[in-house]
Amino acid sequence: MSTAEEPTRVVVVTGAGSGIGRATLDLYLDRGWQTVAVDIDPTGLADLADHPNVATVIGDVASERTNTEAAKAALDRFGRLDAAVLNAGYGGGGPLEAPGALDRLAEVLSVNVIGAAAGIRATAPALRASGGGAIVVTSSVSGLRGDPSTWAYNAAKAAQINLVRAAAIDYAAENIRINAIAPGGTVTAMTRAQVEHPTFGATIARRIPLGRWSQPGEQAEAIHFLTSPAASYITGTVLSVDGGLSANGGILLPPAGPGEPPG
Repeated sequence: MSTAEEPTRVVVVTGAGSGIGRATLDLYLDRGWQTVAVDIDPTGLADLADHPNVATVIGDVASERTNTEAAKAALDRFGRLDAAVLNAGYGGGGPLEAPGALDRLAEVLSVNVIGAAAGIRATAPALRASGGGAIVVTSSVSGLRGDPSTWAYNAAKAAQINLVRAAAIDYAAENIRINAIAPGGTVTAMTRAQVEHPTFGATIARRIPLGRWSQPGEQAEAIHFLTSPAASYITGTVLSVDGGLSANGGILLPPAGPGEPPG
């Protein structure tokens, strides 16, 4: 007896114009998914305008409207939604007593925390209608520990992590799994100047047990895993994808690799 062909799976990816988001979008496309690409910057999505398996949404994820449009685009264009990758983020910090510090905090919380909550709120009904699915939030190792002069980002990413844990409990009975990844230092357009700095990039790499910065594609693989059947019993967890950075207490440097200076 023949069986009906399994439908092509559909994913929403926010912050899809560059960095981890673009690497994630490309990975899903390579693996046969249909996608909704969301970004605040239209230039990052311009090359996708005519792609048969991509619907694009331009907007700020801190806006509930943008997230609602993304979920609607999945249903209108592809007829279903199976996963959402809430990747868009925004950094910030500086001295806590500096002028405008609380305004910067509000901006960072708006994108990272309200944006993630709005993304879950908007995509959950579409996932439910498809019989369940998975949501992955891109958090950070900065949500697991503190960094100098990065208090706003640390606070926002920590809030994301507990949002994921709590929402995972609320939606588990509906077969909607919600997890987060916590990337370490990753080579993107935003960090390239740091990576290529004559001393800073190497200093950070020396504190990572694997001895190097991550590539965006490595983060994308972890995201894809969490939305795959292989992760069917994983929800409410935070997967550190950081080369061992968060495993190190920070008092001593990890052992040097072959040919590296010891300190």
